[in-house]
Amino acid sequence: MAKQTVADQLVETLADSGVRRIYGVVGDSLNPVVDAVRRTDRVEWVQVRHEETAAFAAGAEAQITGRLAACAGSCGPGNLHLINGLYDAHRSMAPVFALASHIPSAEIGSSYFQETHPDRLFQECSHYCELVSTREQLPRVAQSAIQHAIGQGGVGVVTLPGDIAGQEAADKPERHALVTGRPTVRPADDQIDQLAHLVEQAERITLFCGAGAAGAHDEVMRFAGRVHAPVGHALRGKEWIQYDNPFDVGMSGLLGYGAAYQATHECDLLILLGTDFPYNAFLPDDRPGVRIVQVDVRPEHLGRRCRLDLAVWGDVRETLRCLTDRVRPRTDRRFLDRMLKKHADALEGVVKAYTRKVEKHVPIHPEYVASVLDEEAADDAIFTVDTGMCNVWAARYLTPNGRRRVIGSFSHGSMANAVPQAIGAQLTDRRRQVVTLSGDGGFSMLMGDFLTLVQYDLPVKVVVFNNSALSMVELEMMVGGLPAYGTDNHNPDFAAVARACGAHGVRVEKPKHLRDALREAFRHDGPALVDVVTDPNALSIPPKIQAEMVKGFALSASRMVLDGGVGRMAQIARSNLRNIPRP
Repeated sequence: MAKQTVADQLVETLADSGVRRIYGVVGDSLNPVVDAVRRTDRVEWVQVRHEETAAFAAGAEAQITGRLAACAGSCGPGNLHLINGLYDAHRSMAPVFALASHIPSAEIGSSYFQETHPDRLFQECSHYCELVSTREQLPRVAQSAIQHAIGQGGVGVVTLPGDIAGQEAADKPERHALVTGRPTVRPADDQIDQLAHLVEQAERITLFCGAGAAGAHDEVMRFAGRVHAPVGHALRGKEWIQYDNPFDVGMSGLLGYGAAYQATHECDLLILLGTDFPYNAFLPDDRPGVRIVQVDVRPEHLGRRCRLDLAVWGDVRETLRCLTDRVRPRTDRRFLDRMLKKHADALEGVVKAYTRKVEKHVPIHPEYVASVLDEEAADDAIFTVDTGMCNVWAARYLTPNGRRRVIGSFSHGSMANAVPQAIGAQLTDRRRQVVTLSGDGGFSMLMGDFLTLVQYDLPVKVVVFNNSALSMVELEMMVGGLPAYGTDNHNPDFAAVARACGAHGVRVEKPKHLRDALREAFRHDGPALVDVVTDPNALSIPPKIQAEMVKGFALSASRMVLDGGVGRMAQIARSNLRNIPRP
């Protein structure tokens, strides 16, 4: 019987930690690991066309399942390609193990062919990054990388020379229990006491929720109902908080809509729940009379965006469970009702831009595409969203319901993430609908991995918002008073490209054909692409603009904007108004 190799040992450890597949591109220094995967039925090798795709796919799988996912790159250029996707996974707190294969160990430091120093290069996008220099090191180094990735939420990197990976493993090490999940964090009693005291003193309370509110929907709703607080959200909090929310006042920030901005500025106590919201110009940091509390499971996030009156280290769910029954129920709804009315009025005011002759407008309004897509997609669909204007349409049109998921490069802001993330999302469940909102720039940047969808017959539905331009960049140029330059894309017929690859492809140039094209793609048993020619002049601005917010953000100098129709959110806002007691 053949002896176990170091590569076998690594693959076995990953499998024991919950890894189901490794995404990557095969190559010389990585061959022992790939061969170890070939010889086991516990882990699958997923061959992609670019290692950046591998890292994005692993990050998406980790976000969907909550389990550790893995990717790998061969020495030098191979593992360097991982870095952008690993930055995204790390900033999204997705537990990912990355294997950076390395040149022969005896050649390290000699400027050998393809030599880099992965143990240095990946430091900034990981919690743990170490080089394995001997076969005896591998078990403990791999275990440490896994536990950092799962325990802290992010990336753990192991650099493994190919010659060491192929060596016979050292005597089988003693088995250690591996971390497979994160604990809940309960705040200290004195922090709960201080928070309860601030709540009791406040007359107008607003909650603003981010991705850290995942799993805490019921607790947020119960607390909001007890103190009659409007509830706003950041983009990454949308899928967890907006649904079944009678206190919803929309989203703040650069892609915002509704009354979230007003609610956060007109309150006297703002409670930030699980958000590392980066745009401090949208927070009442210097507004007199507004006290700010932040609750976060990661203490390094506390206070780094704005000044705080109280920092609470804990899970959102555990914090609210401890807090809610300790504060008195309120009877005064005036602030909440006023914000709900502002929210409904704001959405009513912009919905006309979306509805006016939209079914006859050519080129097609991208808002219309997003709205129809929201209506036709499955109730448990996973959406992956490209960075840029697709973020705007997803934020304003995709309707969460507690079962849908929305994945994007929302913290890192990379182009070309949607199709790679869809690969990882679809492999978690081939029966679940996965839909991309892809910009033509993002899609074409990593278009080679559309072939991965075909190769593995993954039934991902790629919807390309094709306006033949880098629209967000054009807007940035307008902000600086510059003419648009270098932003035009000379695109092929993407649907024809899809068909040439062996997938279903259809091109839509008229609004009346859109719904049938989407339905046909959704019915197709396999990968499908819908290439929708959209209006390049459809722009977007936040609902509240001040001079300091404009810097670095896309704002049209000519004010040629469609101020974001908001799909079904207008109907939701109107229904929430029914909760307001009538005199």
